Amino acid sequence: MTILPFSHDEIALLSQTNSTPFYVYDEQRIRATAQNLFETFRATGLSFTNFFAVKALPNPSILFMLREEGMGMDCSSMAELVLAERVGVTREQIFLTSNNTPEELFAKGIELGAIINFDDLGHLDFFLEKFGKFPDVGCVRYNPGGQKEGNAIIGNPKDAKFGMTREQVSEAYRKFRDAGVQRFGIHTMVASNCLEPEYFLDTAKMIFTLMLEIRAELGITFEFVNLGGGFGIPYKPEQSILNITSIAYGIKQLHDSILLENGHPSPKIFMENGRFVTGPHGYLITQVRHQKTSYKHYVGVDASMANLMRPGMYGAYHHISVLGKESEPEIELYDVVGGLCENNDKFAIDRKLPRIEVGDLIAIHDTGAHGHAMGFRYNGHLGCAEFLRIKSGDYKMIRRAETLEDYFATLNF
Repeated sequence: MTILPFSHDEIALLSQTNSTPFYVYDEQRIRATAQNLFETFRATGLSFTNFFAVKALPNPSILFMLREEGMGMDCSSMAELVLAERVGVTREQIFLTSNNTPEELFAKGIELGAIINFDDLGHLDFFLEKFGKFPDVGCVRYNPGGQKEGNAIIGNPKDAKFGMTREQVSEAYRKFRDAGVQRFGIHTMVASNCLEPEYFLDTAKMIFTLMLEIRAELGITFEFVNLGGGFGIPYKPEQSILNITSIAYGIKQLHDSILLENGHPSPKIFMENGRFVTGPHGYLITQVRHQKTSYKHYVGVDASMANLMRPGMYGAYHHISVLGKESEPEIELYDVVGGLCENNDKFAIDRKLPRIEVGDLIAIHDTGAHGHAMGFRYNGHLGCAEFLRIKSGDYKMIRRAETLEDYFATLNF
C-alpha cells in the first residue's frame, strides 16, 4: 500500500478552511507515473502514445499537467472534447471513442481534427449523410465477442454495447477504402482494471492477427493500433503492482513476430489508460460525523456514495486510513457509511480499522480515477472540492465545492 503523500496535520490544517469532504491529488506522483509509462514503452523501440481517458479525472488542471507530460486525450462526449480543446490539446492528439454518437459530437470531432473511432457500422452511412465524406483516418472499434472475456467493471465483450463484430469490421474498412480513405487505424477495449499482464498480451496478439487478416482481404495497411486501456491498480493491500515492463516488451515481441515478420510496417502503438495514471494518487478526505451501534457498528462520515460511487456500484474495495492513527492496531470492526437514503451507501463493510472517534479524519485511497467524475446529486448532495498537492507541498484548489445555489440554478421555481 502506497505511503500517504501528506500528514494528518497537513489535512487537518486544510480542513480548517475547506469543509470536508474533498479530494486531494498528488502532482509529483501523477507526473512520475506518466513519465514511467512513456519511458517503459519507448525503451522497447515502439512508437508509443497514451491518450489519457478524460472520463477518469476530467479536471483541466490535471489534463494540462498530462498534456505537458506528452499525453493525448481519449474523449467520449462533448464536454470531454471541449475540455481537451481548452487545455490546448487538438487534432490527432484527441481520440474520440464514443457510442450512440449524436451528429453534434461528430461535428465537434471534425472541427478539432480528432481521430474519430467508429463504434457502429451504421454510423458510417450516418456520417456520410451528414458530412458528405469520411475523416482522413478510418478507424473502428473491434468487439471480439466470445473470443475474449471481460470483467465485472466493463462486462464480457459479447454482452457489451461497444464495437463491431469481425464481419462488420471488414465491411467498415471496405467502405473507407472504396471512398478513398488512405490512412487507417484500429481499436479495441475489452477489460478494465486488469492486473494480469498476459491478458494485455493476448489482446495484442488478437488485434495484430486481425490487422494481418484485414490487410490480406482489403490491401490496406494500418498506421496505428489502439490497444485500449485497462491497466489496473492494486486497490487491495495484498495485490501486486502491474508489471508494465513485461507488458511493453511482450507487446514488442508480438509486434515483431506477427506484424513485421509478415510484412506489415510498424504501426504506432496507442493506449488510453486513465486509472493507471491518476488512480493511485488521489484520496477522498472525509470526517467522522457520528457513530451508531445497532446490529453492527457504523461509522458515519460526511462523504457519501454521491462523492465516490465505486464501492456501492461495484462492491469495489478502497483502502481506508484513519489519519494520525496509521500505526495503531486495527482492532475494531466497522461499516463506514455515508448519509444517503440508500443502504448501499457504504465505503467499507466489516472493515477492521483502528478505534475511531467522532471528528477523526479519514483518507479513502486510490480515488484519483472514476471518483469525483462519477458523482451524482441524489438527495441533493453536492459535488465536493478538489485540491492538487503541488511539488512544493502546498495545496491548490482546482475545483471549488458546489453550493445550494449551484444545485438550484437550473430549476424553475
